[in-house]
Amino acid sequence: MEPPAPINHGHSPPRILIADDDPLGAELLDAYLSERDCELRIASDGEQALQLVASWHPDLILLDVMMPRISGFEVCKRLRADPATRDIAIIMITALDQPSDMDRAVEAGTDDFISKPINKTDLLLRIGALLGSREKKSDLERALSYIEGVERGKLP
Repeated sequence: MEPPAPINHGHSPPRILIADDDPLGAELLDAYLSERDCELRIASDGEQALQLVASWHPDLILLDVMMPRISGFEVCKRLRADPATRDIAIIMITALDQPSDMDRAVEAGTDDFISKPINKTDLLLRIGALLGSREKKSDLERALSYIEGVERGKLP
C-alpha cells in the first residue's frame, strides 16, 4: 500500500481555494487570509472550482453555496465522491441561514459551515483547526503505512 500524499504538500504553505461568484466576497476572504502563510486561488463558479481542484490540488476550499453553473452543494458532493479529492478540507460559506441549509451542507460532505457575514477571527480559527487535523491525519496514515511495510519485511 502506497502512503497517502501529504495533505499540505510536505509542509509547504497550504493551498486554499476560494470559490465564490461574488467578487467582493472573494476579495474579502482573500484579505482575511493575507496574514496567513498560504497560496491562494479564486474560482468564480462551481465549474471553475472543480477545474482548479483537478489542476492545482488545494488543501482547503472556502466554498460559497449559491454559485452559477454548479452549486457549492454539488461541488462538495462531487469532491467527496472522488477518492482523489475526498480528503480536501471544505468550509461551506453562505448567506442561507435555515437549519435545512446546514443539513444539506452536511449531507454534501462539508467539514464546516460558516454563515455570512463572516467573522475574520472565527474563519481563521476554523481554517487552522481543519488544516491542523488534516495534517495530523496524513502524518498518522504515513506512519501506519510505514509500520505495515516494516511488518511485511519490505522496509528496514
